[in-house]
Amino acid sequence: MAHYRALGRLPRQRHTQLRDDDGHLFREELMGEEGFSSDSSLLYHRGVPSAITDSQVWDLPDQSRTPNHPLKPRHLKLHDLETGACPVEGRRMVLGNNDVRIAYVVTGTDPSPLYRNAIGDECVYVETGSGTVETVFGTVAYRAGDYVIVPRATDHRWVPAEPSRLYAVEANSHIHPPKRYLSRFGQFLEHAPYCERDLVGPADLDALVERSRDLTDVEVLVKHRTSAGIVGTRLTYATHPFDVVGWDGCLYPYTFNIEDYMPITGKVHQPPPVHQVFEGWNFVICNFLPRKVDYHDLAIPVPYYHSNVDSDEVMFYVGGDYEARKGSGINLGSISLHPGGHAHGPQPSAIEASLGVDYFDESAVMVDTFAPLELGEGGLAVEDPAYAWTWAGRGPDAGGDDGGPAVFSNS
Repeated sequence: MAHYRALGRLPRQRHTQLRDDDGHLFREELMGEEGFSSDSSLLYHRGVPSAITDSQVWDLPDQSRTPNHPLKPRHLKLHDLETGACPVEGRRMVLGNNDVRIAYVVTGTDPSPLYRNAIGDECVYVETGSGTVETVFGTVAYRAGDYVIVPRATDHRWVPAEPSRLYAVEANSHIHPPKRYLSRFGQFLEHAPYCERDLVGPADLDALVERSRDLTDVEVLVKHRTSAGIVGTRLTYATHPFDVVGWDGCLYPYTFNIEDYMPITGKVHQPPPVHQVFEGWNFVICNFLPRKVDYHDLAIPVPYYHSNVDSDEVMFYVGGDYEARKGSGINLGSISLHPGGHAHGPQPSAIEASLGVDYFDESAVMVDTFAPLELGEGGLAVEDPAYAWTWAGRGPDAGGDDGGPAVFSNS
């Protein structure tokens, strides 16, 4: 994220001495992406950020994946998924491939352990709930509708103020706003559906430093990769990672709330890329929000049938009126997976029923991937076996109709 921020105590020039009132020299750490060739921040620690006193195996939750074979569209009911209460260790994998993994957790109110994802950035959508994420950069508050972006290798912990439903998109890459919305220097352009003012960065750095000042032998859970795949390690640090007295740069965690997204609409039905909010390597994230829709006299507001030639489409339904798809089983908390190689679109009766509609009341988060998605153990646990046959109204486990007079715009 190329928007500069600074927080806490800093020397006037980088890579120069910064001392406390007693003459103690703070340790400077550069946290940067792409081998010193992209965004970075400089952090100033009281302790030594490399000082570890132990390293043990952390047994991750089940990371197994099952191919979508034989090929069919899927419906997963996340609100039926039982998870652990820990915002980190309680996550269950729903879908994934070698570029990105989607997990879900319903938290309690206890803080998570300190955690670092050393594989890639995380984009966690807050379906419901509120709280804070404490990080080495300071505290980031979250609320329902927030995307919480946590850069790769950021030490942090989740502190829910109330039970929270979290939809975690874990990348093997960095996650950032779409490049087409940024100038060549990184500023949001005028046609972008959101801008720098909408991004909420860290605060309250001093409070975290004071609370961690005298803590020693602090455990951090680290998710990382080996030749055997994704694994976990419990690292014990001599001093607390939240000993950063100041930092500046263009790399840090932040939140963006979907209420601040300005939907792009048109005279006829607009394709999904106009709803894009973030992107990573081999995947994009979009959000479909309440909005006025097509205003051509002969417009058909629901989408045309479309075949995902190069991607799998995952839609997570988070708000609005999904009675519109009764008969398909889709409702709040549902995920639909429409894989590449399968043409999908509205229920047959939805097309005529949508004519003349000028507003859609819906909220959904979409992840499109350019490699096939496989089902995690969490996804398999809450699959609706009847969904694939709802367009035809017949087939194995079919309900016998096409869903009735639905008005639905996304898939």
